[in-house]
Amino acid sequence: MIETYDSFSRKYKKLGPPKKINLYVCGITTSDYCHLGHAFSSIIFEILDRFLSHQGFEVYRVQNFTDVDDKILNKSIQEGTSMKEVAEKYTKAFFEDMDALGIKRASIYPKATEEIKNIISFILELEKKELTYIRNNSVYFKTNKFNDYGKLSGRKLDDAKTGTRINVDLEKESQEDFALWKSVKSEEPGWESPWGLGRPGWHIECSSMVINTIGETVDIHGGGIDLIFPHHENEIAQSESLTGKKFANIWMHNGMVKLSGEKMSKSLGNLITIKEALKKFDSDQIRMWILSSHYRSPLIYSEELISSQSRPLSRLRKSLKNIENNNIKKTDCLKEKETFINALSSDLNTPVALSQVLLLSKKINSGNNEGHDTSEAREALNSMLSVLGLCQNINEFKKDIDDEGIKELINKREYYRKNKEFDKSDQIRGELIEKGVKLIDKPDGITDWEFI
Repeated sequence: MIETYDSFSRKYKKLGPPKKINLYVCGITTSDYCHLGHAFSSIIFEILDRFLSHQGFEVYRVQNFTDVDDKILNKSIQEGTSMKEVAEKYTKAFFEDMDALGIKRASIYPKATEEIKNIISFILELEKKELTYIRNNSVYFKTNKFNDYGKLSGRKLDDAKTGTRINVDLEKESQEDFALWKSVKSEEPGWESPWGLGRPGWHIECSSMVINTIGETVDIHGGGIDLIFPHHENEIAQSESLTGKKFANIWMHNGMVKLSGEKMSKSLGNLITIKEALKKFDSDQIRMWILSSHYRSPLIYSEELISSQSRPLSRLRKSLKNIENNNIKKTDCLKEKETFINALSSDLNTPVALSQVLLLSKKINSGNNEGHDTSEAREALNSMLSVLGLCQNINEFKKDIDDEGIKELINKREYYRKNKEFDKSDQIRGELIEKGVKLIDKPDGITDWEFI
């Protein structure tokens, strides 16, 4: 039975038996390039999707884009372009980064700007229930009308952590209140509404998207731990006030990426973008670094930690070589498979799951050296890697070149080297690198290879 930790009840909750399951994940604000914190959250919830799908669940994963926001407006002024162009630029960059990391795409990516009509209807319904008030053409939610306000975080505005998106607003009746609709200046982008020209507040967009893509109650709502207060707290207040139903059955929150003991954030100026990281590290190295820490724990950024993944990754890729041995003795994989599934079934314990992948790859490499039949173990390993999203690009390389093709090029390279035609031998090495194959020249004169 699969179970996961629920941030709301602070207890473990069971999922299953396999069924259709809805997952909503708070996405990015399209005002800048994605950083490693975005990679952390995206990979964790993508693996949840992969694992549940592997276990027979029909997963519908929604991840939104906030493409209208003060930050985007400020960036448009800074870049001398429109808010729409800024949003489109960084939305495109998001997909480039996620694809480069091998992240499985969500079922749908709704945008705030496509949700305006629904958001206005949402606010009008809250207005009918006398849960709102207007100040200078902006509409605010009355948090004191929602009796359970603070039930997710267990704290109020005064207890908020540094770094949450809270601004002291003298217009509000109470600082706990939050904007549902924000008035804008005539020269700023906005939409006509019953309250005048404006745009939606940050919190209302996610509630509206959940209701209009999934329904009144979502099975699992996910995001970073920094979103618990005020964002997710406000989502609960406005959504449950509208529907009278529980907004989310389970809340899952991943920890923060930390650098030198500090949260990685734009305000602290210590962000490391995904693009920067990919210039230094292989995408599988980054994924293994993320998987080596439990999702609810802080993820410590260290170049040494990420670089250290190269050796186990190399052994892992080596174990994926299609080596056919006729030995009757088979490499056993049952224990690793069972432990792997049990680990991910226990609150997505990726460090233990990753350890089983590495143990099995070691057994396969040893089995290959001893001439054992490793085909069944290798099939199991590929299945495990598919769940973790690791080494998936190797299959792409294999489409271009197989083991025999690699050996043929190695033999040709050896011929050129013996005849001192080094330009041609180097050309073959380069060709193999382009196909994702690294050559290893050993002291005994034998050339081995592995997928990069």
